[in-house]
Amino acid sequence: MKKRLLFVIAVFITWLPVFAIQKPVFMLYHSNLATDCTWIDWLKVVLHGLKLDCTMAGYLTVIPLLCTLVSVWMPGAYLRKILNVYFAVMATLVAAIFAVDVALYAFWGFRIDATVLFYMQSPADAMASVPLGLFIRQIFLFLVYAFGIYWIFRKLIVPILPEEPAGKRILHTCIFLLLGGILFLPIRGGVTTSTANVGMVYFSNKQFLNHAAINPVFSLIASLSKQQDFAAQFNFFPEDERQELFEQLIVPADSQLLPAEKASLLNTKQPDILLILLESFSANTIEALGGEPGVTPHLNRLSEEGILFTNLYSNSFRTDRGLVAILNGYPAQPTTSIMKYPAKSQTLPSISRSLVEKGYTADMLYGGDINFTNMQSYFFSAGYSSIVADRDFPLSSRLSKWGANDDITFAHLYKSLVSKEKKSPWLSTFLTLSSHEPFEVPYHRLEHPYLNSIAFTDSCLGDFIDKLKQTPTWENLLVILIADHGFRYPDQLKENEPLRFHIPMLWLGGAVKQAEKITTIGAQTDLAATLLSQLEIPHHEFTYSKNLLDEHTPRFAFYTFNNGFGFIDSSGISVFDNESNRPLIIEPETGNDLRLDKGKAFLQTLYDDLGNR
Repeated sequence: MKKRLLFVIAVFITWLPVFAIQKPVFMLYHSNLATDCTWIDWLKVVLHGLKLDCTMAGYLTVIPLLCTLVSVWMPGAYLRKILNVYFAVMATLVAAIFAVDVALYAFWGFRIDATVLFYMQSPADAMASVPLGLFIRQIFLFLVYAFGIYWIFRKLIVPILPEEPAGKRILHTCIFLLLGGILFLPIRGGVTTSTANVGMVYFSNKQFLNHAAINPVFSLIASLSKQQDFAAQFNFFPEDERQELFEQLIVPADSQLLPAEKASLLNTKQPDILLILLESFSANTIEALGGEPGVTPHLNRLSEEGILFTNLYSNSFRTDRGLVAILNGYPAQPTTSIMKYPAKSQTLPSISRSLVEKGYTADMLYGGDINFTNMQSYFFSAGYSSIVADRDFPLSSRLSKWGANDDITFAHLYKSLVSKEKKSPWLSTFLTLSSHEPFEVPYHRLEHPYLNSIAFTDSCLGDFIDKLKQTPTWENLLVILIADHGFRYPDQLKENEPLRFHIPMLWLGGAVKQAEKITTIGAQTDLAATLLSQLEIPHHEFTYSKNLLDEHTPRFAFYTFNNGFGFIDSSGISVFDNESNRPLIIEPETGNDLRLDKGKAFLQTLYDDLGNR
């Protein structure tokens, strides 16, 4: 009896240091973010993290508890063999999750969640972002950690379970059933009304410390459990209050079309359109937008020739979500990606489909794997009839880990646009690639890898535009440059700060009337309504998109990060973390309550809509 009871308790307790050691390792791994942390902070991370560590220890003790209960009635050496297999599998999973999580945090700024499974549907493409040195280091971490966990349980814990029969079987059975009931408490997260959740380990105003305290296995499991019932999430307000707040953020359908002469930026209503989506282009790297000087000389020059939107924000932090925000006018979600669900994404309105209905043809160019994150099915369902991707380039041109670099794809784009076979009107969309991690480009001007990759794409862009200006294609052309998302640069920038999401949007071409700067606050989602209104095409289907040229349109930007959102309007900035259920940034305090409520109502409406699609 005592040995069996000791075995179950030992299993539970042993998992705690196994998980606790992850905290200091995680902080050492990201020591650049922990430079101002005291030893008290390190201790608090471990202590607060114990809450979720106990929850996961409870889950991982369930199978050993059941084996112990079986041993009361059917003892034998076979149970130890079963447990050895179980602990080998669990050691592998726990170590793999931690090894992946600790590496991804540097790129994503949040602990591992279901997003990683989405990107792992195309493992080769996901691995393209991982430098070889990092891959080897994480494999070593995984092997050492997995072997250590397995050795501890196999050598020290499993032998505790006796192989001989138990006396008083009924009594022992009742005791272990009672122990199972007790084990439910750490699994649930305590006896309070709230159940175990990631936010329960948050304790500091330093987001890095809160993230360090999270158990990555729990984070992944918790996010998986939230992937389906979208309409049930983020119910901040009763329906009537939600609707009242949301209606302050949209324009009635009957006022969405402007008179032809009002706020017209173009000298034609049917231009050929080239939409260039700039991978990871942050406004912080563009001098024309107040960013780093000298990185994008061509884009700075072109900003004086076209229409520059100076106050635009991305809706998200990943390409798949940014694409939907730009091309469908549909806001990014903080806990999932609608592109993951083709049955839902195909119900969205799209710029391309609206243009195709008006006689345009639509084609797509991307130098990478078009099957990554369901992109191929997404583009086809959005109305694109032709797609060129890495498979269409020779192997000698696919020198990047992601595929063909931007010098190759810009050259291909130029050739296709000036081709006599291309009949107006048309929409061509091009997603650049070279400024994606790991930023390996055939160009060496700047020391910082990210800035150098931006400079490389900028040089390709400048050369492309200059050549295009010399062709007849330029006369009726509208070129729209917009980033798919920003990037965490400067390096000390936090993942949830507005500057992380500040991006460029520039309109160029012979179809543009004159150069000007538009300072209206807006987001990627607003391109759809703004562009279509310029072409006098109805856009009432784009519920979340605003015409930035309409003075009656509410002026705001909404963006999302991992389970959180930011809301920016003329009154200030509010950033809210859904995990801890508290604001992270409030600037200024005045008007924050209404600003925050509008952001919550926007998010609630978005998830209700997502759930109903």
